[in-house]
Amino acid sequence: MFYVVDASVYVFRAWFSIPDDMVDGEGKPVNALYGYTRFLGDFLEHSKPDVAAVAFDTSLKTCFRNDIYPEYKANRDPAPAELKLQFEWCREVTRALGLKDYAEVRYEADDIIGTLVTNMRDQGMKSTILSRDKDLLQLLDAGDVMWDFAGGKRTHYRDVPESFGVRAEQMVDYLALAGDSVDNVPGVKGVGPKTASALLQYFDSLDGIYDRLEEVAGVPVRGAAKLGARLEAHREDALLSRELCRITCDIPMESGRQHLTRATPDLDALNELYDRADFGQALRRQAQRIADQF
Repeated sequence: MFYVVDASVYVFRAWFSIPDDMVDGEGKPVNALYGYTRFLGDFLEHSKPDVAAVAFDTSLKTCFRNDIYPEYKANRDPAPAELKLQFEWCREVTRALGLKDYAEVRYEADDIIGTLVTNMRDQGMKSTILSRDKDLLQLLDAGDVMWDFAGGKRTHYRDVPESFGVRAEQMVDYLALAGDSVDNVPGVKGVGPKTASALLQYFDSLDGIYDRLEEVAGVPVRGAAKLGARLEAHREDALLSRELCRITCDIPMESGRQHLTRATPDLDALNELYDRADFGQALRRQAQRIADQF
């Protein structure tokens, strides 16, 4: 099994859940660093993965999707300087714990994860994606799973229809119809999750819907009589949203089982970083336990 971590989920979770009065000797916040490091250590101790990687986001406002649609994620404020510094420290911790870390200026972490999952699938490996981002469900194939580590919830490929009313392969079209306010993706105005899933259950795909718009009135959803006209009026929004929501899976980057095999933790580097952050003994003891697994 290949494991890949959506780092931002766990960095931001720590940033918002741990008070920012946790600071280093210079008074700089280290709350996100501490929470992320604790999460990553817990994961490594629990799962003992042989092949794993971590994907970081550095592409806000510079992603290729902003070229297509400048308003993409325009509703998000840039990370404050105090958090940006902690992201860099989190990458240092990741490497010191023996994991390969990735970040791209023109691509999002989702695209990095998609490329890694696809490449490992080509090498015969199933994947576990550590995240709670529903966009990533489109990457799942039989045997794959998305694991919300902090929430303790696993969503297998087979579970997606029960949660969203569509198959994993239909998630891109589902998001294209329903939109995504978190990423400022417009979708089709007036089409929510229930209507999106009903349409895809009936027509199977976004293209299928637009090929047979005259049949939309027969879909068993409220307002079906006017739904076809609404879909036609927002056709361009739907197609644009699909382009924005589709994860890129062919970034040219170095990957493969040998490249992603875990290394022994660098305890000297970790202790130096923990000294810099003014961390106590708990994380150091955990790092030693992880090193002892090798």
